[in-house]
Amino acid sequence: MISGLKPKEATAIINSLLGGVVPKIGVQHITVGRSPEVDAFIQALEDVKQGHSMVKFLIGDFGSGKSFMLHLLNTVALKQKFVVANADFTPDNRLYANDGKGLALYAAIMDNVAIQTKPEGGALPVLLEKWIEQVLLQTAQSHQIPMTEIRQPKHLPLVQQSLMQTINEITEVGGFDFGLVVLKYYEGYISGDEGLKRNALKWLKGEYHTKTDARQELGVRDIVHDLNYYDMLKNWCKLFVQMGYSGFMINLDEAINLYKISTAVMREKNYEKILSIYNDCFQGKVNHFFINFAGTREVLENERRGLFSYQALKSRLETNKFETAEIRDFAQPVIRLLPLDNNEIFVLLKKLKEIFDFNYNVTLEISDGDIQQFMEELYNKPGAAEFLTPREVIRDFLNILSILRQNPGLDKQHLFGELQVRDERPQDAFMSDIEEL
Repeated sequence: MISGLKPKEATAIINSLLGGVVPKIGVQHITVGRSPEVDAFIQALEDVKQGHSMVKFLIGDFGSGKSFMLHLLNTVALKQKFVVANADFTPDNRLYANDGKGLALYAAIMDNVAIQTKPEGGALPVLLEKWIEQVLLQTAQSHQIPMTEIRQPKHLPLVQQSLMQTINEITEVGGFDFGLVVLKYYEGYISGDEGLKRNALKWLKGEYHTKTDARQELGVRDIVHDLNYYDMLKNWCKLFVQMGYSGFMINLDEAINLYKISTAVMREKNYEKILSIYNDCFQGKVNHFFINFAGTREVLENERRGLFSYQALKSRLETNKFETAEIRDFAQPVIRLLPLDNNEIFVLLKKLKEIFDFNYNVTLEISDGDIQQFMEELYNKPGAAEFLTPREVIRDFLNILSILRQNPGLDKQHLFGELQVRDERPQDAFMSDIEEL
């Protein structure tokens, strides 16, 4: 039996993988063959804990495990007391925009903020209230006010002063409005005004789209928008560290959607933003900040539309020329995820069989030999060498287990014989390199 596996994790693993997506929790139980990469990230997290900042690029073919690695990093970082957030680039959100798509990325990040006690996201209210409680305690102690009295209306100015003092210390851009909104959240928190708390949280998560609405509901002059959201992320990072967390790690997946931006000028602006974040992190302009980007080789290496089309990024992200498949350098910004080999896939499928049995409280008669036969059948199918990904292998295997659980009399060999290999890559994963005028 897999050590430490919880029923909730088992269910998340099986349901997510059957649906073709990476589970948000429990990924540590199905990790195989990624020890060097994980060790490198643990070292990077240690550096960020000490005040450094980091940018990493996880690069691999479609289905190679990029999203899986990001979720695994979440699990590791949460245990190291980081605040973590995940977001996917989509056609409607990106790093640079002037039509709300930058703000949409910020809103997705803030909506998915996670801590160890709330690993599935939505932890921002918990963090705010934890911080407010810390400020209340500090204010009570420094002014010798009993904790039973500190929430009384007569002490409100003292608490407000403490809140604003902390915010002024940690913010550079947008601090005044940020502070006012946090005060509004505090007022709602103390008085039990859920509407006020909701509006304050809406502002902090970047969900106001007009200054008029924000002014009417909260009395603030500005809102989070395309041009200031990155400064807000840095403010949050400082606040989280001030609260006692190790740092703020943000994972941005599906970078193919930056590569697919149709206009060259807008694409370049997004790459320019990546360069700006990269320079901030490695030149010490921001502390305790860790950003990971995940994308395909095409996203990185394509000289016409990929990151390498932007010369300043290419010079920073080119692979160590002494690296080979056997000799790896995990300290460089780009970490290339090599495919799992057949032995690693075999170990993974064995783990999944155990988790499946645990989840459904069954013991399916699938032996190691059956797993090997399943793999041989699948890997010998036409197109397997070109198109087969771990994602498809996992889903086919779990689909067979699911059928056998519900139909115990079925012949396994017959099901193995029905296996087919499909090209699961997105139709536009490999676009034409015709550059727009």
